[in-house]
Amino acid sequence: MKVIILSAGQGSRLLPLTENQPKCALAVAGTPVLEWQLHSIARCPQIEEVVVVTGYATDKVEAIIAGFSSDRLLVRSLHNPFFAASDNLGTCWIARHEMHDSFILINGDTLFETAVLQTLLDVEATCPITLTVDRKGYYDDDDMKVILERGRLRQIGKKLDPEDVNGESIGMTRFTAHGADIFRAELERSMRFGGGLNRWYLSAIDVIAQKHAVVACCIEGLSWCEIDTHEDIENAHGVVRGWSQPCRASLGNGVLRGA
Repeated sequence: MKVIILSAGQGSRLLPLTENQPKCALAVAGTPVLEWQLHSIARCPQIEEVVVVTGYATDKVEAIIAGFSSDRLLVRSLHNPFFAASDNLGTCWIARHEMHDSFILINGDTLFETAVLQTLLDVEATCPITLTVDRKGYYDDDDMKVILERGRLRQIGKKLDPEDVNGESIGMTRFTAHGADIFRAELERSMRFGGGLNRWYLSAIDVIAQKHAVVACCIEGLSWCEIDTHEDIENAHGVVRGWSQPCRASLGNGVLRGA
């Protein structure tokens, strides 16, 4: 199983913290966001490879990759040269040649404990695409809201009517090999005819859900957070407090393999 992490963006809402580094390189409790992600992924035995798609301040991201050490997990980078002109659907398009077998797609600003990813991996893949969702009592304008019906995705987007919403996407999606084919086809269609440069990849999932079965894996009660604002950074420090800290002594032994 492969994981693809979308880490091409700068994170302009976090300026001036992201003036010289992308938000995936920002420290949370002394550890970069990307390193937290790699640490959580490395503890899931099904995952053998991680591709980090870079863009803004690529050197800072690649330094984190090169400094990460794992006995069995291959971590390599892939650069999006037009990151400044695209949203993350365009970044997915850059990585489309990595999407032929089953894989998991993760936003570069999603922090999660290992149990979140392991829960998604343990769910039987009965449908081509599985969206990881959480539930809470109130959804704000910035949440990537979902409407589910008997566990199947009907709609996803930030502008859905909160009265109809019954969950939010956490920025982690699993694809079977068939799901990868469906997703690549929609990426190509969006980039050719659908204004894909200015869209989130979850808008492609919304389109796909109207034709194919997209199901939800709920991780309610498990620990995760998203980092978009300065307030999110402060919240993240508290979220990771109870997690196992990455082993910093291993840093410097990794090998960077660019693609």
